[in-house]
Amino acid sequence: MADVFAKWRSGLAKTSKTAFGRLATLLGVTEITQETWDDLEALLIQADLGIETTAEILESLRRVVQSRGLTRSEELSEALQAELRARLQPPPALHWKDKPSVIMVAGVNGSGKTTTIGKLAAVFAEDGKKVVLAAADTFRAAAIEQLQKWGERTGATVVAREQGADPAGVAFEAIERARAENADILLIDTAGRLQNKTALMDELEKILRVIKKLDATAPHAALLVLDATVGQNALSQVEAFTRIAGITGLVMTKLDGTAKGGILVAVAAKFALPVHFIGVGESVDDLSTFDPGEFARALVGLGNGT
Repeated sequence: MADVFAKWRSGLAKTSKTAFGRLATLLGVTEITQETWDDLEALLIQADLGIETTAEILESLRRVVQSRGLTRSEELSEALQAELRARLQPPPALHWKDKPSVIMVAGVNGSGKTTTIGKLAAVFAEDGKKVVLAAADTFRAAAIEQLQKWGERTGATVVAREQGADPAGVAFEAIERARAENADILLIDTAGRLQNKTALMDELEKILRVIKKLDATAPHAALLVLDATVGQNALSQVEAFTRIAGITGLVMTKLDGTAKGGILVAVAAKFALPVHFIGVGESVDDLSTFDPGEFARALVGLGNGT
């Protein structure tokens, strides 16, 4: 885990330096004062945890200080990490006894959705799983081509049709192919869509209906890929996609490109959704299984844990 932590800490450097850059100084003050609380509030909001989550964390921290009789502000360091960690669920497994385990992946344009699917295929293939990819983002020819390249790279079967084909039809065919090949996992790409585009969201609902005709228990997971750089707009994305697609978990990308990585905490806390993976770079190895404790430490930038 040490290597992963180092990668996360490096990837989250913008957040830890910009939003939490004054934290070491702040938590080095001898006495906890009202100024300590005011500064900490400003830091958390600056990191994009949001007003609501920040207020909850501060209220809880005040109770901790009172119950433990803490007087030195550096003692808030571990307490803050614990508060962040408490709002992040350990991710459940994404592979079950069901064959194939059907994972639908959604997200807005530019979130890194198709690339994330390719990286997930690489992760599962590395684990010895047989993977099928469904190129149901038929709106963009580039998305189909991109997924085909990931199929070649990871050894995954890719089910694709021409640009403009019915996405639900692609999903249907992909489930049948996955069954025929006794695949372990089927990853379904869907067209990038804004959460306020009704017609496109209706198309997503159609894909879900078709999937359930073949397997009433599918999809076994519905992941939403979020771009960390969009900040608080991620909250409205999660709300809309969860309502339409029953999102069960999150993948947060581009955490290395923002100074506000705390949005992950805000989203996970508000919707009680687990974060399965985070991306802190462009390479395949930069998609890592999420660990709440290590993430909290990396976000705050206060050491590498034990």
